[in-house]
Amino acid sequence: MAFGIKRAELQQWKTTVARGDIAFLTHYWLDPRFPNVSTVTKVGCSDLGKLAAWCTAHGLNPDYIHQRQPYPHYDLIGPRQKEILREEQLWHHLERFKLL
Repeated sequence: MAFGIKRAELQQWKTTVARGDIAFLTHYWLDPRFPNVSTVTKVGCSDLGKLAAWCTAHGLNPDYIHQRQPYPHYDLIGPRQKEILREEQLWHHLERFKLL
């Protein structure tokens, strides 16, 4: 279950993904499979080649891309989520969701 984002933020992410650009959306998240995780960052891009290349460049396996059209994405959680948000200099995600 996702929460902690505004409709306009979700719409901006969808627009950017649909345009074929890499987009980041972080939100609070509860999933019983991951009891110690409270946030997820969805890294989306409708250009699957570009998204796969982004994953590879960050040491992530592109096989785990959720190929949900029209918004394919890779879910970042846990320590790797924080590391990649730092690498991408997405400080507002880190601060807003208390991931620092």
